[in-house]
Amino acid sequence: MATYYGINPKFYVSVDCIIFGFDKGCLKLLLLKRNFEPQKGSWSLMGGFVQEDESVDEAAQRVLKELTGLENVYMEQVGTYGDVHRDPGERVISVAYSALININEYDRELVDCHNASWNALDSLPPLVFDHQQMVEQALAWFRRKASSEPVGFELLPELFTLTQLQNLYEAIYGKRMDKRNFRKQVAMMDFIEKTDLIDKTGSKRGAALYRFNEKTYRMAPKFKL
Repeated sequence: MATYYGINPKFYVSVDCIIFGFDKGCLKLLLLKRNFEPQKGSWSLMGGFVQEDESVDEAAQRVLKELTGLENVYMEQVGTYGDVHRDPGERVISVAYSALININEYDRELVDCHNASWNALDSLPPLVFDHQQMVEQALAWFRRKASSEPVGFELLPELFTLTQLQNLYEAIYGKRMDKRNFRKQVAMMDFIEKTDLIDKTGSKRGAALYRFNEKTYRMAPKFKL
């Protein structure tokens, strides 16, 4: 006798990771070239199928670790994609996750093994399936999040200059910001702390280095850039 579950169709569930990084004033995305069909040789997000013994969140964390070697990365679910014909290989429903990582901290050997590389967000190659739609939704999520929470600091080194911080937010929103107004806003945020250290890579005089103090932010969670 057929059960209620048995009379219904079965199909695959996958996860896709939209991995953002920031480098030299540019917002970037980690993409790989597919080494299997369908669309072998095309550019793709990093993804994988959910296994029997893991949740979709656990699958996304595993996929991210397999590609970058990183754990405990800031990552959130941003959408589910279930068009019947989205994947020409099989019927696949994909849950998309957006991840933010420091571009200097990932495992380069792992990334090379997956035939992956960083691509500037404003000049991405054509992507397979509905991955472009995933990227657009993830960027919209990132912009909303960055306007009210300090998630952008996930992309910066522990110590950063105000110029680096401004360049980051200009890259996130795709527009120039007035330097004076930006620094006035930063000055009102107690959780962005000025240190005694100086970065002299850009000039002899150098620029003061700052850090994000999460404990201070938690005590007064007011944020707007």
